[in-house]
Amino acid sequence: MKNKPAYPLGSVDNALLLLHMLRDQGRLKVTDVAKELGIARSTAHRLLAMLVYRDFAVQDEHHTYLPGPFLGPAAGDGGGSSLRELRAHVRPAMEALCARVRETVNLMVRMGTEVRFLDSIESPQILYVGDRRGTILPAHRASGGKVLLSSLPRDQLTALYQDLPDQERVSLLRELDEIRPRGYALNLDGTEQGVSAIGAALRNGRGTPVGALSISIPSARYTPDRLPSLLTDLRQSITEAEPHLTDFPT
Repeated sequence: MKNKPAYPLGSVDNALLLLHMLRDQGRLKVTDVAKELGIARSTAHRLLAMLVYRDFAVQDEHHTYLPGPFLGPAAGDGGGSSLRELRAHVRPAMEALCARVRETVNLMVRMGTEVRFLDSIESPQILYVGDRRGTILPAHRASGGKVLLSSLPRDQLTALYQDLPDQERVSLLRELDEIRPRGYALNLDGTEQGVSAIGAALRNGRGTPVGALSISIPSARYTPDRLPSLLTDLRQSITEAEPHLTDFPT
C-alpha cells in the first residue's frame, strides 16, 4: 500500500513533482510549471530557481529549464524526449476521458517490474483519487502495469519475477493469462487502500505496447456494474490516442 501522508507539505510536494516533470518532460518553462502545478508564476519561478541553485536544473539562453547534473545524464536524453512526446500525444484523449467518466485518468509506462506515472488528470468530483504524476508502483499490482506485463512472453515474465515466492508467481502468471485475451486489468485496493482502477494498453503501429491508460476511482464509488461503461470509455480514448502513436518507439 502507498497512502498519502496525513499531513502533506504542499511546497515540498510541488518541488518533488517539479523534479519528476524535469525528468519526464525534459524541458520546462515557468508558465508550464505554474499551469501544471496550479501555482502562481512567481512561485513557479522561485521553485525553479532553487532547483537551479542546487544543480537539479539548468536554464538555457531561451529561459527554458532543463534537467541538471543531479538528475543524471539520462534525464535529458532521447528517452526523456520520447516520454515527453508520449505524454503530449496522449493528453488530449486523457482530458476527454476524464470529462466523460469524471474520474482521475492516468498515463503510465513500465520499467522492468515497476510502472511510472507520467501524467494524471484529476477528477472534478469532491471525492477523488489524487494526482499520481511521478509515482512508481509495482507493475504486477497496478492495473496498467498488469496489462503491460501481459504482453510479455512467459519466459520473460518468469525471469522478471524469479524472486517472487512460487505461489505468488504462479498466481500472477495465471492472472496475466486471464488479462491477455480480454485486454484490460483491474486493481481493487491492490496498491492503495480505498482506490480501484481499470487499465488498458496503448500500442504503436506495430501493435507493441508503449504505455497504458488507467481510470482511478475511490473504491467507495466503484461497483462491478460500472465496469462495462468505464471500459467502453477507456477503449474509446485509446482509439483516439493510438493514431498519434503509429511510429512511436518501444
